Amino acid sequence: MPDTKDGGHAHDHTAGTNATKLKWALALTSTYLIAEVFGGFYFNSLALLSDAAHMMTDVAALVIALMAIRFGQKAADDRRTFGYRRFEILAAAFNAVLLFGIAIYVLIEAIKRFGSPEPVQSTGMMIVASIGLIVNIVSMRLLMSGKDKSFNVKGAYLEVWADMIGSVGVIAGAVAIRFTGWTWVDPIVAVGIGLWVLPRTWILLRDTTNVLLEGVPNGIDLKEVRAVISGVSGVTGVHDLHVWSMSNDDLSCTAHVTLEIEAEPDTVRRAVAQLLDERFKIEHTTVQAEKPGERCDGKGHAHP
Repeated sequence: MPDTKDGGHAHDHTAGTNATKLKWALALTSTYLIAEVFGGFYFNSLALLSDAAHMMTDVAALVIALMAIRFGQKAADDRRTFGYRRFEILAAAFNAVLLFGIAIYVLIEAIKRFGSPEPVQSTGMMIVASIGLIVNIVSMRLLMSGKDKSFNVKGAYLEVWADMIGSVGVIAGAVAIRFTGWTWVDPIVAVGIGLWVLPRTWILLRDTTNVLLEGVPNGIDLKEVRAVISGVSGVTGVHDLHVWSMSNDDLSCTAHVTLEIEAEPDTVRRAVAQLLDERFKIEHTTVQAEKPGERCDGKGHAHP
């Protein structure tokens, strides 16, 4: 029993440490996001506004990571029997839809500017982007130690890392405008950032939609899962097989298996659950065992 308590305390300590680092990174990133949006309009830089849209993904990723820590520790109840981990997916899906709208708006504005170039204050654009680069570097340092221990922290870390690349692109565009006077560089940088953000946003929307529809998680081949279960000693058939996830790293499986006459149901169920955990990291497995000639009606009742 003491080991269990120590493990629980260690987990709580790690979650608390990650939450503190995430809060600091969120405070820095949110403050800069506001400054970048203001700078984009004030200095008439579409590239800054496009980078701000990407910066919004950082803020959303940090908020989602914090919510995951908070709600993930909340126990299931009589109304939310699966707990509250699906809230993370809903927030991520909303974030993806919002980003699609922002990215499309930036692309449309960029196309307009190609036909009617507008003056851009490159010096202010460079200063704002440089501050953003510093904020991203600091945020990365805050999150670096926890990225290998938490999927949520790792996701936030990768978002900040990607935005750092966007800041470098804006700085490069500002330098080009400053020394050449080519204002069309600004919408080109904006389009480049927008085209980079859209595919990543689409992947996020696709993955979250798949989770909400309880589709088979990425990296799982249902045919392979069926073959593995069928290969368990005592199993003669598999049907009503379902694999889904409540979040990005929580896999579940239910299946009905037909047994050989001499097979022991409990032994087969334990073997199937253990094998799915080892092969596919599926930790939550429910197996309904049926004797030859029987088939469950979906309510747990077997009929000949």
